[in-house]
Amino acid sequence: MSFEYLLTAFIICLSPGIGVVYTLSSAMGGGLKAGFWASVGCTIATVLHLAVAMAGLAAILHTSAVLFQTIKFAGVAYLLWMAWAVLNDRGGLSIRRSAPKSAGKLVRSGILLNILNTKLPLFFVAFIPQFVPADSPIGLLVELGLGFTAMTFVVFLGYAAIAATGRQYLLQSETAMNWLRRAFAASFAALGLKLATEGTR
Repeated sequence: MSFEYLLTAFIICLSPGIGVVYTLSSAMGGGLKAGFWASVGCTIATVLHLAVAMAGLAAILHTSAVLFQTIKFAGVAYLLWMAWAVLNDRGGLSIRRSAPKSAGKLVRSGILLNILNTKLPLFFVAFIPQFVPADSPIGLLVELGLGFTAMTFVVFLGYAAIAATGRQYLLQSETAMNWLRRAFAASFAALGLKLATEGTR
């Protein structure tokens, strides 16, 4: 696994997206433990998308407009619902101090949110093969995919640690919490609108 690949994967994982916003909001609401389980859920979804890509189903998503649009708009609807829930400070998406959420619920939400992201399987098909020579065994492809998955988990966990560290100060300020809630809601809504306007390419 080359340094160039690891560096590129790190930059991609570091870029804020659906999983990052979900992990940050979970850690703000429930601390590092909640952020950890949110990261696990997002990472599991990444593994599932990797399996889909390996099976060639990403190519089907890419060529079947109906299937692609169905999955895409399911993801859009879920993101917009999350934006509404965060803005209204509701239930598991509250970013205020709250009773601990179960690990299972946090993991399930992370999986569902990211499994509806149609960009991931297409990303694996477009990105990973660039680092695989034509005559390489399938094992190298799997190795690169798992490397990306591990990088995703580490980066998300880092985001969770940062959010958990600063939450004690933010929770003491009603004004800061109101603006933070609006920022997370706007992020989810923006990600949903961005996903809605993307084509299959």
